Amino acid sequence: MAHAIARAEPQPLGEINTTPLIDVMLVLLVMFVITIPPATHSLEVPLPQVGIDPGRILPRNDIVLTAGDRLLWNRQQVSLSELSALLAAAARLPDEPELRFQPDGSASYGLSAEVLRRVELSGVTAFGFVGNEQFSEFGAAMKC
Repeated sequence: MAHAIARAEPQPLGEINTTPLIDVMLVLLVMFVITIPPATHSLEVPLPQVGIDPGRILPRNDIVLTAGDRLLWNRQQVSLSELSALLAAAARLPDEPELRFQPDGSASYGLSAEVLRRVELSGVTAFGFVGNEQFSEFGAAMKC
């Protein structure tokens, strides 16, 4: 007996093969990334400059810190930023001038430490302390 075998006719697939599409997209992405020019723009920001009169730097300069926490460069009051500029200018001179630091006994320790830090950062090598003989006895500076 012959049985009829139901054969299913092949049906067309309803799916799209996306592999070639993905390959093409990846190649295009790589090409776009390679062809993008690097960022070459820059933004110039003007920085504040402290003008230094070359006549303010002598062969021997005194940095004095007073009891009222005034900072003096050769008897002229200066700010910490002006002091930094003067120190940098002094360090750049061919014949480096001598710098002498004289803090008052009642001056702020924090300001004294800040002045010393700025002197160290400036690269000055001809630096010394003066007036330390007033502190040879403990409490002698307070008797004034």
